[in-house]
This record gives sequence, structure tokens and C-alpha cells, in this order.
Amino acid sequence: MKARQQAADGFYRHLREWFTAFLPRQRGAAPNTITSCRQTWNMLLGYAAGHHRVAVENVTFAMIDRATVTGFLDHMQAARSWTAPTRNQRLACIRSFFTYAAAAEPSLAIYLADLAAIPRLNGPAAAPVKYMTTDVVTALLAAPDPGTRLGLRDQFFMILMYDLAARDAEMLALTLADIDARRLTADLLGKGSKPRRLPITSETARHFGRYAAVFHPSPEPEAPLFYTVRNHRRARMSDDNVARFIRQHAATARARCPDVPARVHPHMLRHSRAMHLYQAGMPLALLTEWLGHADPETTLVYAHADTEMKRQALEKANSATSQSPLPVPLWHDRDDIIQRLCGLKECTGLSRQAAVTGARHPRPQARHAGKGAGIGITRESE
Repeated sequence: MKARQQAADGFYRHLREWFTAFLPRQRGAAPNTITSCRQTWNMLLGYAAGHHRVAVENVTFAMIDRATVTGFLDHMQAARSWTAPTRNQRLACIRSFFTYAAAAEPSLAIYLADLAAIPRLNGPAAAPVKYMTTDVVTALLAAPDPGTRLGLRDQFFMILMYDLAARDAEMLALTLADIDARRLTADLLGKGSKPRRLPITSETARHFGRYAAVFHPSPEPEAPLFYTVRNHRRARMSDDNVARFIRQHAATARARCPDVPARVHPHMLRHSRAMHLYQAGMPLALLTEWLGHADPETTLVYAHADTEMKRQALEKANSATSQSPLPVPLWHDRDDIIQRLCGLKECTGLSRQAAVTGARHPRPQARHAGKGAGIGITRESE
């Protein structure tokens, strides 16, 4: 019992150092990444304690074996409908800790080798990107009533999100100082705390001015751009609140525009803007930078999803191959023209001119005419 308690203490010591020192300081992981890892380990420790029938504080390295981790992943996939990418991301988080522990204490490498045998799950091919047409987006952005306080906020949020093609988390992290209405730019903080600066339209800047006059009458540069009031205090708006009012305005817009999808989520505004930029001729390399994708392959989903551009390219290719054939050349089936072009035959008009030229400048007789193999010019009889 004492040995198990010592092992448990060693396990939690490495786990604490991984969270407090390695992830934030050495690896420089983003706060959202650390939060995701904490959630993974909270669920795993609860499952391991129940599976081995011990208290959570008594979980050891030996208990987090291949069978336990596989059972945990299978259970969460069935209970919470984890997709293949989510399952693989949680598995990578667990292995990352064991990699750190094995480097800190080589005797723990045996547990890392045990988990390395767990295969990644290959899920079905990703579905095409769902996006809205420009008419649908226009109807959605016009759904809120800007005459009300919340309608003004909701409309500006959706307009700015569409204009920047921003992620939900990037929008909620914006501060008042991140919008420069004079230079028409906005500063976003993307995944991995990677900043990027994007242009905004002059119309969006005018919406920002109206929004700031109501929600930020006393400008504080570091104040959250979008907030809610709780207990008489301002707090950053939650993503659940964003999803709620977008669903509400989508239902309103659907009454005017039947093409509004049945399920509209915040990320669909990002997809729609990205697709519209690509259709307008923006190269995929520039679109990758605009969206803040670390891997250019991620941006290719928009090229795969745009069937309209594929149809236009197909029609252009078909029109090029179905053009009328080239006109028949003048020398087709005309041996006399071919002979004249090759210098084998003179035309009638040129024979007289050649005769006059020959009289004025007689050509020297060729030596060894009988032995020559040269080509002579045949004159037509006059």
C-alpha cells in the first residue's frame, strides 16, 4: 500500500510539472490548448479510478495502460459521440504527457511504449464545406433590428465576423483597441496565439462607429469589444450566447429567404466569407494567410467544395473543343500552288519578268551541265 501511494505521488508530481512548467513555459502552449488537455486528463482520471476501483488520488502510471486508455476512448466515443479527429486529439494529449514523463524519468518509458501501440482512428472522409450564398448572408445580416440595443450588437458582430472570416474565439477575444477605423484594419489572435492583421471595409467601419457609440461611450482600449453584463459587471461574451442569437436571427431570415439553412452556426459565416473570397479570385495561398491556417492543405477544402467554379471551368473547356474547325488552307489539293511555293514552278506573270531580267543580265552557262544534278526551272511555253 505504501509503494502504491509513492507511485501515485510520483505520477501526480510529473502530471503537475507537465501542466505548470512544460506546457506553458517550455512548449509555449496556448491557454486553450492547456484547457483542452486539462479536460482530457480530468475525464481520463475519473474513468481510470472507476475502472480500477480506486480513489482518484491513488491512480498510478501502471493503471494508465493500453487497455485502460483504449477503453476510455471507446467509452467517450460512444457516450459523447466523439468523432475520429477528436478521439485522435485526446490520444495525442495523453501520449504527450507520457513522452514528457519518459524524458524526465527514463524508467517510465515502458508505459509510453505500451501506449504507442494504440492505433489512430481513421474516420470517414470529411464532408464538403457548408456555406451560404451572398443572398443568404445578406438576408441573415439584415435580420437583427439595429434600432434596439441587442439588435445593434448582434448585427455588428455578424457583419464583422463575416468581413474578417474570423473564428468564434477570435471574435470574442477582440478588444476595443484591435479595431482601427481610420486605417480600416483589425487585429486578430488566432490559434497558437498567432496574430494577424486583416482589412475591413469602410461600411464595416461605419457599423463599428455606431456600435462603439452605444456600447463603449467611454472608450477603454483593453476592454472586450463584445461583452455581456453579469452582476453589474462586464464580462466577455460566451460562445453559447453567439450561437443562440445567430440561430434566432437565422430563423427570422428564413421567413424572408427560404434558402437560409435549417442549422446555421457561427463558423458558417467564416466558411461563407472564405468561399466568396475564393470565388472572387483570391489565390489559395493568400486565403490561407487570411484565414490563419497553419497548414495550406486545410484551405484546399474550399477548392474541393466550389462546384460552381468547376462547372464554369468545364463549360469553358467544352466550348474551346467545340469550336468550328479551322478553314481549309488555299494550297489544299493544289499541286501548282505547292510547286510555286517550293520554287519548282513559276507563275505566268513572273515568267515574262524573268525573261526580261535574263536578257539584261544573262546568266552564265553552267559548267558540266550534263553531269550536274541540280534542279532547273521549267519555263512554261508562251
